[in-house]
Amino acid sequence: MLSTITLDASTGNVLSQDNPDLQRYPASLTKLMTLYLTFKALKAGQISLDTAVPVSIHAASMEPSKLGLVPGSYFTVQQAVLGLVTKSANDAACALGELLGGGDEDAFADLMTRQAHALGMNATTFRNASGLPDPEQVTTARDLALLTRHLLIDFPDQYHWFSVPSFVFRGRMVMNHDPMLRIYPGADGLKTGYTLEAGRNLVTSAVRGNVRLVGVVLGAWSNTQRSNVMASLLDDGFRQEGVPVDAAPRIDTPDDSDELLAAAAASHHRSSYAARHAGRKSHSPAAGVALASAHGANRRGSKLRGASVHLVVAKPAAAHATSHAKHAKSPRHRA
Repeated sequence: MLSTITLDASTGNVLSQDNPDLQRYPASLTKLMTLYLTFKALKAGQISLDTAVPVSIHAASMEPSKLGLVPGSYFTVQQAVLGLVTKSANDAACALGELLGGGDEDAFADLMTRQAHALGMNATTFRNASGLPDPEQVTTARDLALLTRHLLIDFPDQYHWFSVPSFVFRGRMVMNHDPMLRIYPGADGLKTGYTLEAGRNLVTSAVRGNVRLVGVVLGAWSNTQRSNVMASLLDDGFRQEGVPVDAAPRIDTPDDSDELLAAAAASHHRSSYAARHAGRKSHSPAAGVALASAHGANRRGSKLRGASVHLVVAKPAAAHATSHAKHAKSPRHRA
């Protein structure tokens, strides 16, 4: 069962929707909130694009997709942003989350949830910076459309990152995973996501004439279906807005090898998660089943809704030392 929504980015008017309030697993669409908080810290002057991001043992141990960061090394905020929007790098997302969470990814996940609720994303809960599987990490198509609209409106000077086709990281060319940049006229970002439980997810923004649309597709069974559904949503949306749409051929999007690798890694991550949290109560269903929207009041929602959000940016050296010490001792994280 798909969840979809299309809206006008300028007005917020919903043009189409199908199961938009069904809670689902976001997978790497989680990184949109990691980027939102990064852009917020940049705007506030708490960090710069040149700020050094320390790589902890925990961050380096993240499952693929990843940049292959080495524990004890550093990279820049700009490289982290590029790693998230192109390769959807989990190690980069975790390291960035630790930096912005005062050295603690769990603290950053709490900030992510607070920010989500402050934006009106009341059916969303985050548990990590990357989107790797956690049964309590859930969102909806409507919430993700709202987040995307805020990214466009709140940080217009940062949106260009989402259309970067590739970048070079330490001598390697890193390509953007987003197929819509290549196959849909007018598309200029944002993000793909995939785990076995989530299915294939996609958030896209496209502009034609003076009209910008935002589309969300959650739970597609293949990359081809995901791309075709998104193209149809956007085409229909532009027609509703009075923008001519030329007939387009059927899109055939091959499965991304990184996504297939991520599926295997996610399976391992799920096993590790189950071992770590065997005693923790969860409101989520069995793997692969979307949550009913009636469960929108999540475990922490009543405390976080409407709360102000304050980033605690760790100094690079302190963040690395804190994270290294914490995760070297904790059985929750692999070295």
